[in-house]
Amino acid sequence: MRPVLHGDAVAAARALYALPQADRAGAIQAMLLRAEAADAYRKRFGRGHPLWGNGSLMALVQRGALPPEPSLDEPEYCRCLAQVFAALAAWRDWKAAFPQPG
Repeated sequence: MRPVLHGDAVAAARALYALPQADRAGAIQAMLLRAEAADAYRKRFGRGHPLWGNGSLMALVQRGALPPEPSLDEPEYCRCLAQVFAALAAWRDWKAAFPQPG
């Protein structure tokens, strides 16, 4: 997966915000897996994946309709941002524990 920037986290949280709460944990995991696969595709073929973009979370989620970014006064959106950050931290911990060759 490409380096995650602020815009990637916001875009992912906006995508989660559009989903029912029960679907969000699976959705963020799918986003991370697809972004990882898209980045591998980009490295191998020299172009973005036709469905999943260039390996960034933003490129992945912007292929669908995203709601406007809510204010941080919106508690549910704050939970979505927190869920993205928690998933990213767990993903990075997992990648550090099981490094891939190459």
